[in-house]
Amino acid sequence: MTELMRAVAFAQSQSGESALDVELPVPTPGPHDLLVRVQAVSVNPVDTKARRPAAAGEFKVVGYDAAGTVVATGSEVTLYEVGEDVMYAGAINRPGTNSQFHLVDQRIVGPKPASLSFAEAAALPLTAITAWEVLFDRLRLGPASTGTLLVVAAAGGVGSMICQLARTMTDLEVIGTASRPASAEWARTMGAQHVVDHHGDLVAEVHALAPSGVEYLFSPRTPGNLDRYAELIKPFGHLAVIDESDGAGLMSLKSKSVAWHWHSMFTRSVYGTPDMIEQHRLLAAVSSMVDSGGLRTTLASELSPINAANIQQAHQQVSAGSMIGKVVVSDW
Repeated sequence: MTELMRAVAFAQSQSGESALDVELPVPTPGPHDLLVRVQAVSVNPVDTKARRPAAAGEFKVVGYDAAGTVVATGSEVTLYEVGEDVMYAGAINRPGTNSQFHLVDQRIVGPKPASLSFAEAAALPLTAITAWEVLFDRLRLGPASTGTLLVVAAAGGVGSMICQLARTMTDLEVIGTASRPASAEWARTMGAQHVVDHHGDLVAEVHALAPSGVEYLFSPRTPGNLDRYAELIKPFGHLAVIDESDGAGLMSLKSKSVAWHWHSMFTRSVYGTPDMIEQHRLLAAVSSMVDSGGLRTTLASELSPINAANIQQAHQQVSAGSMIGKVVVSDW
């Protein structure tokens, strides 16, 4: 008899997509796979964008952050053993983490920090991978890097990790943007030395801190902002973007020879790049930094148990666009 597991899936409805509690077969690991008993999941903006099934009458399991325990391994697995606790963000071209058991390639998995609960750990992987790859792969920053980094939406999930890693692993001055007292305080806690209001006169506020502009700018909210960014970035500066942009206003960056860095943390897993294992390595580094006190979880709110109602509620919180840190759903 096939063993079944609980999962949360999305199906199309008149109001959009609705979460459903379903039962599915427990999957079998491929050669490089870990089968993980999922203890906690985090919801990211990508979850809300990827949840629509391909067709009416179908359903789709999403979820791109998880922490749990390895319960089985594929024939070529060498990095983990049964019983080890792990965290990871998964792959967007495979079933999501909103299930009791989940398959993930060992090369994109990191050890769970021993000092964190499963819920605290589940808040980290996707945003930590994104922030690390933006700063150190795309922008090529390092311990000796100086200048100013502007982090738009510094209290969000990725912004929180960008601020922490930039302060911990570079010599950059970090300016964060926020729009409310609570989010501004969170951004400072995450490492931003200065916080400005992105709903106010952003150009004037940043120029008051960096009169000649900034060398680096991270943007999770790009449409409609490129003209302001063009005023703020120095000639030969760098703009790192993780959201969708139609390119409107892109020519405003040309006269300054600004480098545009588009980034998706799923590139390595979707294309099976030869350096996929770098995500394992960076998550291991993040885990070690958390346990040594150099980084902190960005968990801000937690729902329990993992079921359709709570996953739907977490999606609504993220879709509202005013999240501070991360929302996690834990325990079956």
